[in-house]
Amino acid sequence: MHYSLIVQSYIGAAQHSNTVAGGYGLGNANDELCYPYGLVVDDDHQSIIIADWGNHRILQWKINETNGIVIAGGHNQGNALNQLYCPTDVLIDKETNSLIICDRGNKRV
Repeated sequence: MHYSLIVQSYIGAAQHSNTVAGGYGLGNANDELCYPYGLVVDDDHQSIIIADWGNHRILQWKINETNGIVIAGGHNQGNALNQLYCPTDVLIDKETNSLIICDRGNKRV
């Protein structure tokens, strides 16, 4: 079975779409996603930030890039401060310049 996990943007009423992240199948390389859950648009850095649930990481995907950059987690699942366990959502707090991560498996934010 082949999976193609992607994040797409839809442009206008013409119903055109662009793949903005993923699309290369299920996996853990920086151009692949494994069950992405939440995302947030970061206008300040012209990117999207994706909670990559199955890879236990948060990726930043800049506009027109083919790879994401791991900005949190990515060290296998776990409960150490540098690990995540099934993150489900991300938010940006511009007031404190912070990234807020919902780390479901560790039951922490």
